[in-house]
Amino acid sequence: MKRFLCAALAACLLLTFTPAALAQQPREITPLDYDTLPAALEGQHHYLLACVDNWHANPNNLGNTDGMIMVTFDTRAKRLLFTTYMREMLIQRPDGGIGRITYIAKNYGPEALARIISTHYGVKVDQYILFSMDNVQTIIDAMGGVDITVTQAEADYLNRYRIARDATTPSMDKAGTYRFGGHAAVIYMRIRKVGGDGDAGRTRRMRTVLSTLAGNFASITVSQAMQILESVTQNLCLTNMTVGDMIQAVGYALQVAGAEPEGIQMPADEAMEPITYAGMSTRQVDFEHCRALLQAFLDNSFVVVDE
Repeated sequence: MKRFLCAALAACLLLTFTPAALAQQPREITPLDYDTLPAALEGQHHYLLACVDNWHANPNNLGNTDGMIMVTFDTRAKRLLFTTYMREMLIQRPDGGIGRITYIAKNYGPEALARIISTHYGVKVDQYILFSMDNVQTIIDAMGGVDITVTQAEADYLNRYRIARDATTPSMDKAGTYRFGGHAAVIYMRIRKVGGDGDAGRTRRMRTVLSTLAGNFASITVSQAMQILESVTQNLCLTNMTVGDMIQAVGYALQVAGAEPEGIQMPADEAMEPITYAGMSTRQVDFEHCRALLQAFLDNSFVVVDE
C-alpha cells in the first residue's frame, strides 16, 4: 500500500511539472485596423523581404518564414533602413487565434504575413518578395559575395557545419574577415546558437549582410542595379510586385545609394517576454511600445532633413 501511494504521488508531481502545466496564457493582442493605417511618411517606400527555411521552396507548400526584413528607401532624407522581425514572436493570426509569426506565410500566404506585420507594428508594407535559401545564395553569388567579420565562436560554428573549404576567401580558419560566397553567407545569417542572443543574433546577422552588400554598391550604376534586379527576378519564390514595381524600387535604391545603412530589431529586447505557449518556446510582445519605437526610427528622417 505504501509503495502504491509513493508511486501515485510521484505521478502527480510529474504531471504538475510537465511543460503543458507550465505553459502560460499570453496577454491579449489587439492589432490595428489595416484599412486605417497611415500612409507612409513622405519619401519612404517599404518592401518586405522574407525567406523560408527551405533550400528549394515550393510556392504551393511553403516552409516556415525564418527571415523577415522590411527594407525602407527614404528618398527624402537619403536613408536606407532595415527593420528585422523575430520569428518566435506571438501574433494574432488571420483566424483570430494566437500563434508564432514564422508559420503565417506557410499557413495563410505571404499577403497575410505582410498584413500582420503592418497591423501589429503600425507601418503598412504591402509589397513583398519571398525567397528560398537557394534564391538568396544565388543572388549573393551574383553580387560577388560579401565580406563578413566573424568571431572565433562563429568561425568554429561554421567550420563544424562543414561549409566547403572554398566557401570563403581565404578558407575560414579563425576569427577575422572573409569574403563569403552565397551558401556560406546564408548559413551565417541562420546562426542563432552562438553568442547567447538566439534569434536576436540571427536578425543582427541578417542586417550585417544586407548592410555590407549595400556598402559594396555605394556608387552603383544603373547598369549594375539592373543586373541585380535581373538576378532577383530570376531567383524568387513568390512576389506581388510587377516588373514595373521592381524597376521603381530600383530607382528609389539608386536615390539612396551611398547612405550608411541603419537597422532596428523588432520586437525590441525590452518589449519581449519569453513564455511557453502551445508547447512552444515563444515571445509575447508589447506591440504598443514597439510601434512607438519603430515610428520614432522612421520619423527621424524628418529630424535629419529639418536640421
